[in-house]
Amino acid sequence: MTGARPVQSGNRRQFVSRVIHVAIGASALPLAVSKARATPDLMQEAITKLVGDSKVREGRVKLEIPPLVENGNTVPLSVSVESPMTANDYVAEIHIFNEKNPQPYVIAAYFGPRAGLAQLAARVKLSDSQHVIAIAKMSDGSFWSDGADVIVTIAACVEINE
Repeated sequence: MTGARPVQSGNRRQFVSRVIHVAIGASALPLAVSKARATPDLMQEAITKLVGDSKVREGRVKLEIPPLVENGNTVPLSVSVESPMTANDYVAEIHIFNEKNPQPYVIAAYFGPRAGLAQLAARVKLSDSQHVIAIAKMSDGSFWSDGADVIVTIAACVEINE
């Protein structure tokens, strides 16, 4: 075995030590966190996709959501719509939109005349303080809405960029 050099244990130890330090250092790097990138314009685009050229009127819809929430991870909301819920006059759909989450179109719920009441209750994530809108589509094709501003002190819906 001429010409072969034995590996020095000091070099091996240094190599292993460096590998371990690099691995530990890489896992300890802080992750860049950025907020979701949605805008009021994207919310308006989503609403326009739903209603088309139809006019959205205010009234008949009641959106209840706390005006101030500590944590945006679970924000309770409820929507009720005034309707007799008869075969000729009923709420067909309820839609929820928000302006600053990754997806501005949050919820779609579908009803029929036998639903009895047009009500919806849910918990949503809110990425920041923002405006939330509920839109109801009636059986005659008309659209009605209500909106509310919500102040969020601890945001949800953040994206982690590595």
